[in-house]
Amino acid sequence: MVGGSEQQAKDLIAQAQKKLNSWSFFGPSNKYEDAAEIYEKAGNMFKLAQQWTQAGDAFTEAAKLYQRGGSAKFEGSRAYESAAKCYKRQDPAGAVQALKEAIALDQDGGNFRAAARHYQEVAELYEGELDNAKGAYEAYGQASDLFLADDSPALANKCMLKVAQIAAELEMYEVAIEKFERVAAASVDDALLKWSLKEYFLKAGLCHLCTGDMVRTHQALNSYCSMDMSFETTREYTLLKGVAESVDNGDVDQFTHVVKDYDKLTRLDSWKTAILLKIKKTVDSDDLR
Repeated sequence: MVGGSEQQAKDLIAQAQKKLNSWSFFGPSNKYEDAAEIYEKAGNMFKLAQQWTQAGDAFTEAAKLYQRGGSAKFEGSRAYESAAKCYKRQDPAGAVQALKEAIALDQDGGNFRAAARHYQEVAELYEGELDNAKGAYEAYGQASDLFLADDSPALANKCMLKVAQIAAELEMYEVAIEKFERVAAASVDDALLKWSLKEYFLKAGLCHLCTGDMVRTHQALNSYCSMDMSFETTREYTLLKGVAESVDNGDVDQFTHVVKDYDKLTRLDSWKTAILLKIKKTVDSDDLR
């Protein structure tokens, strides 16, 4: 069956090529779109044969033909999306390239929601298989902007939180703080999102501590308590306040005690652990002794 599917795919490509080379006495036909549809069928046959790269190439060719036809941005974007799904199996960089082509068509056609989702996929590939933090940071930022353009603030904020998280990993603390605080401000008056405030404040506060500007850090903590009156009663606030005091005092033992107390009841994830280790180094440095 697999071998048969691959042969069928090749036969379809030959059929598409024949269609492209045809000439009509009655002037131009929609031969590009007809050939594109045949290439898409070939792509599906290659998928059945589990020939993922060839499938991706067939869908890419279909997308290019839709573009040559001149009137099918949606179909072109969809074909590039199909190509990306195939390339993901063996060639993440190829998948990124196909998604970027889809994004160009989406934006050109004013389809901001689709472009945003494709940028999100690009970001996830950069973050995962391609291990490119800077690329992921930029792609999540583009996705967030496009979700805002599409009037989808919840989806925009989700991507903005990823931007903030990666910015902190790249030691771009000012960017991280601004993004975490912006999402927090947008969540204050939303009953469904209000429960997440303590998490956003905690992450922003940890980034403040990484900057070493303790005056601004204490101002930020006071500001968070003003934004949400219940924050002062949370374990997240207790952790931030305790870590800030240990930094002020240059007291590593106090730092360790405060972090352990928090971790007993609320397990620290890898992101928070990494940030806290960076803060601990500043407490442990000779400069603060």
